[in-house]
Amino acid sequence: MSSKKEPEIPAKPKSGFSRRSLLQSVGIGSGVLGTGLLEPEAQAAPPATVAGPGPVPITLNINGKPVKLTVEPRVTLVDALRNYLDMTGAKRVCDRATCGACTVVINGKSVYSCTVFAIDAQGKNIETIEGLPAPPNMHPVSQAFWDNDAQQCGYCTPGFVMASKNFLEHHPNPTEEQVKHGLGGNLCRCGTYMGVRKAVLQAAKSMPKGGTKNG
Repeated sequence: MSSKKEPEIPAKPKSGFSRRSLLQSVGIGSGVLGTGLLEPEAQAAPPATVAGPGPVPITLNINGKPVKLTVEPRVTLVDALRNYLDMTGAKRVCDRATCGACTVVINGKSVYSCTVFAIDAQGKNIETIEGLPAPPNMHPVSQAFWDNDAQQCGYCTPGFVMASKNFLEHHPNPTEEQVKHGLGGNLCRCGTYMGVRKAVLQAAKSMPKGGTKNG
C-alpha cells in the first residue's frame, strides 16, 4: 500500500508585531503624550490679561465732610466705608440687601449700603453711625438703645440705630405698630425686637419734633 505524502502548508510569515511589542509601544506613546511632545497645543496657555476699569478717584460727603479716596467702580459703599476709610459701624453681613446691618442714610433715606456703588454715592449726603455723638452726650436714639438693652451681639445695632433715627425724623410720634412696620427691613438674629421698639418709642419723646440730624 503506497502512502501518499501530504502537501506541506507553508508557514505564515511573522508579522513582527507581538503582544509584548504592542504593550511596549503603548507605554512609550503614553510617556510621549505625557510630556506633551505629540500635542504642542495641549501646553498650558499663558494667563489671559484681565481687562476692566481700574481704580478711580472719588469724593464722598460723609457726615458733613468731604472724603477723598480711590476705588474700583465695582466697590460698594459698605466696602468703601469699612475697607478704605476704616469706618466699620455699618456691617457687611448678608451682602444681599436683606438684613439691614449695613444701613446708612443717604439724602434723608435709609439705604442698604451693600446695594450702592461708592462711585454712585458721590454728590449725596451720607450719614453713618460714626457721625452720631458719642458718650456722654449720645444721640437720643443711641441713648434709648442703651437704656432698653436693645442689643446683644451688636452686629445689627448700628444699622438699627441709623434706620430708627431716620424713621423718627419722618415719623416723630409713632405707635408701636408703626415702629414695627417702619423697621421691618432690619433683622436681629438675637431677637431683641421688643427692646428695639421700646427704644424707638423712648427716643421719640426725647428727639426734637421735626427731627434732628446729628445732634
